[in-house]
Amino acid sequence: MNKIKKGAWVTMITPYTPDGKIDYAACGRLVEWYVESGLAGIFAVCQSSEMFFLTREERLALARFVIQKAAGRISVVVSGHVSDTVEEQTEELCQMAELGPDAVVLISNRLVAGGEKNFISNCETIVRAMPKHMPLGMYECPFPEKRLLKHDEISYLNSTGRFLFVKDTCCDIDEMRARAKLISNDFMFFNANSATLYESLKAGFAGYCGVMANFHPRLYAWLCAHIEEEKAYFISRVLGVMSVIEARDYPVCAKRYLKNQLGFPVTELSRSKRANFVPAIDQELEGIKTLTNYAESLIK
Repeated sequence: MNKIKKGAWVTMITPYTPDGKIDYAACGRLVEWYVESGLAGIFAVCQSSEMFFLTREERLALARFVIQKAAGRISVVVSGHVSDTVEEQTEELCQMAELGPDAVVLISNRLVAGGEKNFISNCETIVRAMPKHMPLGMYECPFPEKRLLKHDEISYLNSTGRFLFVKDTCCDIDEMRARAKLISNDFMFFNANSATLYESLKAGFAGYCGVMANFHPRLYAWLCAHIEEEKAYFISRVLGVMSVIEARDYPVCAKRYLKNQLGFPVTELSRSKRANFVPAIDQELEGIKTLTNYAESLIK
């Protein structure tokens, strides 16, 4: 049964305790919030989760916790695909599959070991080794470098029947429209870019999967489910404007927002980013909260 649902997905952040360990109590509270907000799913152990800065043991433990905490109430896909060699990648991805997520997500920039020409062959090697019952996904992760999928690679992924989930980071609506024509059946693309989300949903994308669902998940869930409503265009433009906060040392800015504006018991600690906020950061975050409240009042 395909548990990859259309709609809004969050790229889950990793909270840390003051001594720098994963804060599972805070993780659990976030999972509950995502469920309560009506999201379709959680993408855990991804870049927002700082997967490149977690040990393999931490990545597996975090994935296991989120899957168990979600308990089938919300779909969960996981990655943790950070190794350099195909052999190590295969091992870590198979370990993730053993935890029972709804899909295991490969990272596009990890699949060019030995050169760009090896993308499909490296992907085939990993796919053959993965449990046949496990659905797969692909993520155009921007770190350590963004590698966008080529059209022939998208057609290959579609043809395997194994890939159900793609997190698109091209941020180009013309390219998204072209990609939408290449996919079929259960092969679904999710847009990470807020500014182009409305147009991509109109073009046939399945939903949203991005960092801003850590700020206002209800708005993304509503937009993906009500794209034909008259107010959807306005909500989409509000979301697009608010998404520029991503440039303020994310994921630290998200943790600051969750702590100061929403009252979540999280620290601002991050392993991937050192906060270098402008002095006006708290006024910016307060403005986002004000806009969020107004936008949510329009969809009640």
